Amino acid sequence: MMLDYRARYITTKKENTELSHSDPLENIFTDDTEDDDLDDCFSTNDDFDRSNLKTHVHPMDVQMAVFHCSDSFFKQNMITKLSQCQYALPLLVPDPVTMDIECPLWTFRQITKTWKISEMKDDSNVVTMKSMSICKAETPMVSFLRLGSPSVSKSQLMNTLINDRHNTFFHRNCPGSTKSRHLMDGVAEIAWYCPAGKPNDAFTDCIAFCNLHGDALSFEKQSEILTDKSSVNVVLVPTLEKNDKSSAVISALYKCAKPLICLIADSDGGAVEMRKGKYKMGLNNRSQSEISEELRETIGKIMSGSHSLFQLESMNKVCGIKVDEDDTVCQKGKSAAMKIVQLLQGIEVSNIKDTYLPCQGQLWKEWSKIHKKLYRLKGNIEYDKVQKEQKLMEKRREQVNVSCSEPMKMFIESLSTLSGNEKEYFLKWTQILIDALSTDNLSSILQTYDTKWAEVLALKKRHDKTELLKTKQTELNKISTKLQSATFGLEHIFREMGQIYEAHESLQKPTKSGPTDWSKYPELAAELMVSGHPMELMDGDAGHVPLTWISGLLEEVIMKLGDKRVFVLSVLGIQSSGKSTMLNAMFGLQFAVSAGRCTKGAFMQLVEVSKEMKKDFEFDYVLVVDTEGLRALELEGNATLHHDNELATFVVGLGNMTLINIFGENPADMQDVLQIVVQDFMRMKKIKLSPSCVFVHQNVTDIGAAEKNMDGKRRLQEKLDDMAKLAAKEEGCDAEFFSDVIAFDVQKDVKYFAQLWEGSPPMAPPNPGYSESVQELKTIILSKAKECAGITLSEFRSKIQDLWKALMNEQFVFSFKNTLEIAVYRKLEVEYENWTWKLRSNMLTIDNELHTKIQNRKLDTVELTYLHQEVNKTYEEIKKEMRKYFDDDRDKDMLVQWRGRFEEKIKEFRDELVKGVKRKLDEVIQQKKAC
Repeated sequence: MMLDYRARYITTKKENTELSHSDPLENIFTDDTEDDDLDDCFSTNDDFDRSNLKTHVHPMDVQMAVFHCSDSFFKQNMITKLSQCQYALPLLVPDPVTMDIECPLWTFRQITKTWKISEMKDDSNVVTMKSMSICKAETPMVSFLRLGSPSVSKSQLMNTLINDRHNTFFHRNCPGSTKSRHLMDGVAEIAWYCPAGKPNDAFTDCIAFCNLHGDALSFEKQSEILTDKSSVNVVLVPTLEKNDKSSAVISALYKCAKPLICLIADSDGGAVEMRKGKYKMGLNNRSQSEISEELRETIGKIMSGSHSLFQLESMNKVCGIKVDEDDTVCQKGKSAAMKIVQLLQGIEVSNIKDTYLPCQGQLWKEWSKIHKKLYRLKGNIEYDKVQKEQKLMEKRREQVNVSCSEPMKMFIESLSTLSGNEKEYFLKWTQILIDALSTDNLSSILQTYDTKWAEVLALKKRHDKTELLKTKQTELNKISTKLQSATFGLEHIFREMGQIYEAHESLQKPTKSGPTDWSKYPELAAELMVSGHPMELMDGDAGHVPLTWISGLLEEVIMKLGDKRVFVLSVLGIQSSGKSTMLNAMFGLQFAVSAGRCTKGAFMQLVEVSKEMKKDFEFDYVLVVDTEGLRALELEGNATLHHDNELATFVVGLGNMTLINIFGENPADMQDVLQIVVQDFMRMKKIKLSPSCVFVHQNVTDIGAAEKNMDGKRRLQEKLDDMAKLAAKEEGCDAEFFSDVIAFDVQKDVKYFAQLWEGSPPMAPPNPGYSESVQELKTIILSKAKECAGITLSEFRSKIQDLWKALMNEQFVFSFKNTLEIAVYRKLEVEYENWTWKLRSNMLTIDNELHTKIQNRKLDTVELTYLHQEVNKTYEEIKKEMRKYFDDDRDKDMLVQWRGRFEEKIKEFRDELVKGVKRKLDEVIQQKKAC
């Protein structure tokens, strides 16, 4: 599960330390003459060293043995990983005992392929991106069959067509290959070539390549299926003679309407088109590159005309084979999922959540905003608090009124009534079908966005400032918002469950039996979490932790497992820096991964420590917390800072260890975030926190990066220590070093990862060096974890509550980029207090003078203009001081962001001061007149 494609080449050899020489080693060398030695050399006696000729199992037999012995869920996981490693996947599999043929269609369901199609339109090259489930993709298929035993490897030839740097299909010259194999003959494997939309693409569109292992003459049923489904048939034969065994097969294919390419191993000469769509081609005395280039051109020529298309899903209609999805349990899960998805069809994905999942939308976001304001009450605090609490209850009532839509009722009912495997199939099918809905809709939105963006750019290039440009930009913004709303998955359904539960719980609504019994929701979710499903910890859309739901969920987990100890491992990093990919590779998890903002908020997943390892650790589970990327482009300005700092503090505070994930070698962005985290921990003195962190630099190609960056690591350490010292001074703490707050050793806790891909996607396999780095990091994490007792689940539940409430009270620091910025702002506030005091003092003097005149009846009216004139001199002096401060201070580059705000602030303060004095003096004048 580590995504190391070299695992396929691991061989199992029988250990044998004995030498096979007939004589002892020291007796081999004798005093024979040179002629005797020469006679021995040319001797036909079978006197060889056979110590290295150890028999071992064929690597593909190992793969197929694991496949046959696995349940359907492990098979699906296994095939998904093989696909990620750019290996061919079993399409037709004979049963080793009965020889019945099975198509494991279910195993393909999680695989999504992305490619780019290049087309010429209006004399320009147009590149279109496609991304879809491989089961739904309609592509041409090229089938390769072998008749007899030619000297050329069919699988090796296919590899040169798809990816000449990678063995997509295992062949006779691969490491570990043996002459004998037991489970691969008769297996048809399939792989897809996905173009990148570049000039050097082998083909301009996605093409499926199917390879029947073994002699096709021995596997008539597989041959019949492949030749029927394919767009092009390629047959490899030793020779082409009319009366041999293969002639009947070739004759039938020649007469068939489908294109045929006949490869003749023992013949010379290039490709010849015998008649339309029928080619023959010699392979003898020709280089591999020449053959593959000519074969590629021939296939390309055929594909440029009309041809049939192949879809994986069509395999369930083939007669005479078994399809794994026809299993009763699988069909029961699919049927339940289909009922829900049918209700969602016909509605744009961007509207599904608003229509069927209303509790988590605007109502939950508004509730979250009001709830955060409860911690920042102003004016009449008691009154303000009562008003906000009433608004919160009103929002909860609104949630209750719109809760439990028909799809939600059906989802809950299925979760409650289906058995173990049926429930697992149901969840998988629901996600698969929802993803299919989203993918189709998302592709359409992306194409619309691309078109609209091109229109906006064209108008900008013409320097067009008309209303048309504004209209187009508004339309583009609307499409962008729609794009953000188009994400829809199982996590949103679970989020809705959480909000329904919270709303009913807060209003203490009576429970009802059946799918609307909200009190059972935490139990249903806990069952899934215990079985390894990730659960949302922090809602990324609302930026809030649903404490009531999380508390109820963890309480049910404790009821099921007991109050087990967990080691909390969290990850933090910039958007699209590979956080989820790293966790998936490390623990075999299935967090969502793709370019852009995939994970939103924070998710937690339990990973059980195996019985063999438990003796070395004081905890029973690793609780992995995955988070959304920081510095997201979707958020702007202070919203980004506040959101990122809050999320980072929460995640680092929860974890026994946090992996700080950095793309490349520069840690500047994460450095700033960590400073805020440290300062906030210092402010939250009541909560006992003991986090630690490890820096992980991904996509570093230089193998000497660790040694070359010693100076950079020293500077990082010094910067973090300086900021920790500054924060400690600001908050009145005695921390001297960053490691006093967050355990960190710059010598041991900075790791460098190789790039994820070995080449350029979409055809590149994962880099084995990346997998090695992940394994090394996992070893380091576990070695550190041995020294940690972790925390109990009940302590973890309390920690979430305490930490989140403390964060709500500590909003001040989140609006800043780093600790230095906080210090500069506080210094500015001190200066502002001095400036306002000068104004207030001057105004007080003016007030006293005018008050005396009124009392002595020397003044019976006071004008605002007069007061402004009197205070103006002091006000101008203060403005001058402010200009000097903002222009000359050593932190002027940082101060500039607040300059406009404080200049407006001092102006408003002066105006309010003047108005206040006028009101006061007017009252005195009225009183004097009344006497």
